[in-house]
Amino acid sequence: ESLFQTRSKFMIQLLYGENPKEENRVHKYCSNRKSGKNRGIRHALTIEQQRAFMNYIANSPVYYHWWPLFTFLLGTGCRIGEAIALRWDDLDFENKMITINHSIANYKSAEKNKCVSTLSTPKTEAGVRTIPMLDVVYDALKLEEEDQQENGFNETVIDGVSGFVFQNRFGNILNQQAVNSAIKRIVINYNNEEEITAAREKRNPLILPYFLCHILRHTFATRLCEQETNLKVIQSIMGHRNIETTMDIYAEATDKKKKESFENLSVKLDVF
Repeated sequence: ESLFQTRSKFMIQLLYGENPKEENRVHKYCSNRKSGKNRGIRHALTIEQQRAFMNYIANSPVYYHWWPLFTFLLGTGCRIGEAIALRWDDLDFENKMITINHSIANYKSAEKNKCVSTLSTPKTEAGVRTIPMLDVVYDALKLEEEDQQENGFNETVIDGVSGFVFQNRFGNILNQQAVNSAIKRIVINYNNEEEITAAREKRNPLILPYFLCHILRHTFATRLCEQETNLKVIQSIMGHRNIETTMDIYAEATDKKKKESFENLSVKLDVF
């Protein structure tokens, strides 16, 4: 077991608790794009699903190198383009603050017949923001820094800008398609292994849904809404241009919390 994996496991414990309780039930939801009234609706990962996803990555000899990026996404709520565009100069480790001021988009060049990356500033003022650095995000970024000090930093230059934090195994910047492909592989492998383990332990498996990287942003927003009631604070952290977007996520998160509260109440309040 590498030092990277050992420290990753430790960070997972900091983020989700020393002994997270695993519920023996299946959490399934579907976002069928082709039909149904829920078409286009995004659903956040449940706490159990989020925990299972991150624990699997931290303990995987194949996928553990993705742990810093997914910790950053789940710990900041940044858009994938903002995370890819993050530079070491945007990180204030002393004050534990992250500055979001750029985004990277990828498109296929007809002339060069390859993927080209462009750097841009956010389209609205709300997109330029600072985000407090959670301790687990701080440690994930420091872990990434230590790894690159040993193996080499990202040398990609885009529109004259360099010093990007996250990189692929070739030392180049990531792209959204590669991240989504990694998530798909992780979910498939996790679910296959979980089915086998659950059958051996005679319990229901905790199945992960298939999702894209934007769901990690939505998941962070949901966790934030579960803990924070000030909508303006949530809007500022998420970089939402319209408060209505924030309110929609808040309403969904609080509705789930209300349902959970009444389910717990029905168990404890045995007076009927």
